[in-house]
Amino acid sequence: MDVITNLLVAMPPIARVVFMLGVVSAAGLALGHIRIRGVGLGIGGVLFAGIAGGHVASVTGISFNAEMMDFIRDFGLILFVYTIGIQVGPGFFAALRASGLKLNALALLMVVLSVAVSALLAVSGALPLGVTLGVFAGGVTNAPALAATQQVLTEVGADASVMVLPGLAFAVTYPFGIVGNLLAMALVRIVFRIDPQREAQAFDAERRRELAELHTMDVAIRNPSIDGLELRRLSTLPSLGVVASRLLRDGTLVAPKPETVLQVGDVVHLVGPRLRLEELCRLLGEPSDVTLTTKGTDLKWERLVVTGNAVLGKPIAALNLQGLYGVVVSRVNRAGVELVPNAALKLQFGDILTVIGRPDGLAAVAQLIGNSPRRLEQVEMVPMFLGIALGAIVGSIPLFLPGMPAPLRLGLAGGPLIVAILLARLGHLGPLVWFMPPAANQALREIGIVLFLGVLGIASGARFVDTLASGAGLPWMTWGVLVTAIPLVVTGLLARGVLKLNFLTICGVLTGAQTNPPGLAYANAVAVSEAPALAYATVYPLAMCLRILAPQILVLMLW
Repeated sequence: MDVITNLLVAMPPIARVVFMLGVVSAAGLALGHIRIRGVGLGIGGVLFAGIAGGHVASVTGISFNAEMMDFIRDFGLILFVYTIGIQVGPGFFAALRASGLKLNALALLMVVLSVAVSALLAVSGALPLGVTLGVFAGGVTNAPALAATQQVLTEVGADASVMVLPGLAFAVTYPFGIVGNLLAMALVRIVFRIDPQREAQAFDAERRRELAELHTMDVAIRNPSIDGLELRRLSTLPSLGVVASRLLRDGTLVAPKPETVLQVGDVVHLVGPRLRLEELCRLLGEPSDVTLTTKGTDLKWERLVVTGNAVLGKPIAALNLQGLYGVVVSRVNRAGVELVPNAALKLQFGDILTVIGRPDGLAAVAQLIGNSPRRLEQVEMVPMFLGIALGAIVGSIPLFLPGMPAPLRLGLAGGPLIVAILLARLGHLGPLVWFMPPAANQALREIGIVLFLGVLGIASGARFVDTLASGAGLPWMTWGVLVTAIPLVVTGLLARGVLKLNFLTICGVLTGAQTNPPGLAYANAVAVSEAPALAYATVYPLAMCLRILAPQILVLMLW
């Protein structure tokens, strides 16, 4: 032990920090992989490894550069929330319209319950106000709330003995804030006997139902009123979300153009939602016994990926693929969801188009839209760092609210998240593309949260053990359990038992309302689904603002 201590003391300050973070991260990740009856700490193991490492370092007299530790912690948090925003951005606003009001109402309930429990502790005399504020911030795992607490106590003229209390209370209650979130999710899972894999499948199926799964149908034209009508004048096609991708006439299969004149006896291959296909079939004629296949003809079909900057953001109609190349787009796959390629649909980076036409036309279209799968594996570094820079700016903008002694800020957690959501929804701006390969997104996210938790644990290690040893921290931890558990359990049981929400969505709400990135990392590990991240991003902005505002309200009420 002495040899290791002497080696660390002799290390340059930067190397010492890097060594400690490497050891803590590796040990914490290994600890997180240990499961008892299927339940483990997951990424939260890094926090506890950090606390142990910080305690050992304090006992042996080893110190770390505070400025560097703060930078690593904050940069790790930025990486985590930014990549979350990039992942959920494309589907965020759809989720907000579909269920955002309900999810944010649950988040509001969690915040109100945690504020009510904290206020009751202070009013009853169970805890001094300074300790109560720290218990609140730690119990809901919200470091910005702790910063807001320090700021508002300074504004009201609190003395040094009070100013030190929130930080100590935060240190001893934060660990259970992390674990309590995991336990609440596990409790909901056990009480309602939930299979996370089935929940993930149900969530994906529901998203596909909302967007109407695509089917195909071959229809023989029998309606005399359709005879002699140009395809583009058949206005029911776009209104029903149906595409005619092939046409058989006199034994010849072609890709129909808008000016193609339909005749009785033609057979058309239609792509669209099943109910719409059946409706259109009744209008045109009847289902055909002939299956329109491209085999044995000069028509081919291919899947092409959109990677060319020149077509990003352009509607399909503006490309005029049928008129210029004789190619029909029959399907668009976007992030695993199939969309009807109507004329107004704007192409995004990574869209996969199913196209039908002659080989020379398909080759020309492939060149036009890019079709470079390799580019999907590359991280666009310039847009990523520009997005992070914009996030830092947005997080630093002061928000002045009436009656508040100091302005509010979204901080380095809220700013990058909101910017990433908006940029991912935008998709691109000129040559700048805010697309990130899933594997790269996952790697950066894991690195970010590991760095954040590792530094937070190391910084809290010495105070955590000392406060517990003195006996003062044990009551704080007990009351912190209430601040953590009551909102989580009540909201979780209500969301599943009454509102019948998807379990993975509930996990996202619980972690987002508690602004708890480790909880989201755990929820993501339970089952492969976007549900937790979408719910997290839906409630996080409101929850973060309320968590920052809450300590200031408590001080104004109880000081």
